[in-house]
Amino acid sequence: MSENKLHWSFWLICALALVWSALGSVNFVVQLNPEMHESYRETERLIIVGRPLWATLGFALAVFGGLIGSVLLVLRKPLAHYLFIASLLGVFLAIAHAMSVGITFGTGEIVGIIILPILMAIFLIWYAKLVEKKGWLR
Repeated sequence: MSENKLHWSFWLICALALVWSALGSVNFVVQLNPEMHESYRETERLIIVGRPLWATLGFALAVFGGLIGSVLLVLRKPLAHYLFIASLLGVFLAIAHAMSVGITFGTGEIVGIIILPILMAIFLIWYAKLVEKKGWLR
């Protein structure tokens, strides 16, 4: 296979990245509506209610940076790599706030709120750099 010929897995990873970041972006927008807070678990409400501006901006950077990075990846733009780095920084800010609230997380919350977002952001940074080196981005 030619180095510049896209493998089917590129499109699969792009689709998964788009879905992941779109869901995060929708979650961010939904959290802006106080009436929706009742639909969240108690631990999630404790994180959302009274969230400081720096943590809200971190959350926005995480999800919208990931969404824009995913769109750029689909468009095969090398700039995607930098948006994924920004997204990871936003993830760390959002997690720092979540951990400072003083609640005990269950296993599912540890995975869903802490581990999975970090792993996904790191993977997308790595993947964007990999496909750039392969010449798939232009």
